[in-house]
Amino acid sequence: MRRIVKAVLLASLSGGLGCTGVKSYLDRELPPPPADPLGHRVPGQKPHVARRTDPVGAVVQASAEVPADPQHTQPLSRVDEFVGFAVAQNPRIGRATIAIDAAQGRFVQAGLYPNPELAASYDEIGDRTGPGILSVPRLTQTIVTGKKLKLSQAVAAREVDQAALGLLGERYAVAAAVRADFYQALALQQRIGVLAELARLADESVENGRVLLKAQKIAKLDLIQIEIERERIQTDLHSVEKELPAAYRRLAATAGNSALPIAAVAGSLDGLPDYDLEATRVAVLATHPDVRTAKVGIDRAQAAVRRAEAEPIPNVTVLGGFVRQFENKSYDGTAALSMPLPVWNRNQGNIREAKAELARAALNVTQVENELADRVATAFQTYAAARERAERYRTELIPRAEETFKLSLDAFKGGQFEYLRVIEAQRTMAELRLERNRALSEAWKAAAELSGLLLEEAWPPAPPAPPMKPPEPPKP
Repeated sequence: MRRIVKAVLLASLSGGLGCTGVKSYLDRELPPPPADPLGHRVPGQKPHVARRTDPVGAVVQASAEVPADPQHTQPLSRVDEFVGFAVAQNPRIGRATIAIDAAQGRFVQAGLYPNPELAASYDEIGDRTGPGILSVPRLTQTIVTGKKLKLSQAVAAREVDQAALGLLGERYAVAAAVRADFYQALALQQRIGVLAELARLADESVENGRVLLKAQKIAKLDLIQIEIERERIQTDLHSVEKELPAAYRRLAATAGNSALPIAAVAGSLDGLPDYDLEATRVAVLATHPDVRTAKVGIDRAQAAVRRAEAEPIPNVTVLGGFVRQFENKSYDGTAALSMPLPVWNRNQGNIREAKAELARAALNVTQVENELADRVATAFQTYAAARERAERYRTELIPRAEETFKLSLDAFKGGQFEYLRVIEAQRTMAELRLERNRALSEAWKAAAELSGLLLEEAWPPAPPAPPMKPPEPPKP
């Protein structure tokens, strides 16, 4: 699969994008190296190396960087490993790759010349004056006029462009889905850790409660409430433990192999990437494959209009052959030329339809931009709100809850508070930790969607390096 993805991508970029003389949107934005219509490299031409800043080239380079063994002898654990596996194995990318090959086949077929016709005829059979006239061979060839083949290829070439962009979109959509499922699994793992720590504290509280009950410092009802709290935490822990295997299976299926063994995922929920709403919207509308596909659709529709307008130009059919006249015992030749007259059918209906498709393609660009802007806004809304909640929990609420728990425990030991006040403080601290975990899970899921819209290859980005301290001046 990896080799197929790489080969078809390279072929589509070198031969499919801009494979005719009609300049497309991608031709202007990403001019390809010279190539013949079939995508073969011109003799003496150096192999094209895609620029790393080019998103289409990024797909080629990323596909080439996938390890040769897609099964991976070592279990996957990091998010970049799962993304790399998905690039090589996910059938969505394979289907998009095959779509490029199909579009290239249509491009080749659109430029093929009509085949000549070979015929043989025997005229005047049974004529009393002679055995008849034999015409063998007789060749008929249609000459295509009006550059119809080139115009047909121009339409098909834009379809190749759109198929290549479709592969680009699928690649980053798969990456975003894998990232989202990865951080959902990671959040569940860490939630189990939080609940396990709370379960340990709850066990200690029950043991302390039993000691206090024997010393008659708390009532039996208080101990029952402490035990109920422990059972609640243990129930939550068991519930999350049941969710985790399903999260692993979902991650494996998104990566492209539902049977992929996953023991655990490794990462951190800290260090969320920093996104700005307006900058993200502008970047997505400038680079996203859906927008570029819609703009290529305008080029395709324009080429289709020119092709429809060229259709009334009549093709010329020429005929030539060898004739043997048995009556005159002579060898003759025959030649003919014919062409249709565009009197009633001048392709009016198809021209009107092609122009309507052009108008629809122009409107489609705005529609796609609006839909992408809506996706960006929705994902950013979830991301910003969840990130803010997680940060408030970390910096304000959780530290206060931990301080309250410590002070309540010290006050109880000093005989100032009831033990249930300590349990209440402990419960508040536990709930805040879990809420921060849920907020981080939501934030990472939304950030993963933004990363796919932005076509981010390395994600999450590495944190910025701390500024270097200036060297101290030498002491005198």
